[in-house]
Amino acid sequence: MEPLAINAALVIIDMQKGMSDPTLGRRNNPDAELRMQQLLTAWRQAQRPIIHVRHISRSPGSVFWPGQPGCEFQDALQPLAHEQVMEKNVPDAFITTGLERWLHTRSIRQVVIVGVITNNSVEATARSAGNLGFDVIVVADACFTFDQTDLSGRLWPAEDVHALSLSNLAMDYARVVEAQALLA
Repeated sequence: MEPLAINAALVIIDMQKGMSDPTLGRRNNPDAELRMQQLLTAWRQAQRPIIHVRHISRSPGSVFWPGQPGCEFQDALQPLAHEQVMEKNVPDAFITTGLERWLHTRSIRQVVIVGVITNNSVEATARSAGNLGFDVIVVADACFTFDQTDLSGRLWPAEDVHALSLSNLAMDYARVVEAQALLA
């Protein structure tokens, strides 16, 4: 793998307590949070930029409704005071958050994306980043998703949903790597 840019930004998407809500169903990749923590530690040690993205829902019944415990960042992935926090209301972290401007102002051209949900916010954000001309890296083992039922009623295992989402991204939008490739 090519070396990371010295100012490559780590974008951690929606790692909030609500992602542990049992109503979301069965998930894949049980070690994803550990991989995210390892990457976060490496970014902090290297003093690279870190952006924590938090989803704030517009739906009152959501685990991400403002003021609910599910809105809070997971304890192990809490932002430090000097790290950037951006709030979004839709899956794509570039929509109405100022993320693109924040990156351009700092001459950041490379983004490393981790978090959840692979086929929702991770994929939407990676697609926008690629379309905007950023060098995008998605860390496969630092993302996860949930089982999903399609429109015909077929239940797809989270592992398949995750794999297809990453394959879609790898076609045109991002390089998909394992965490160890970045930590080595």
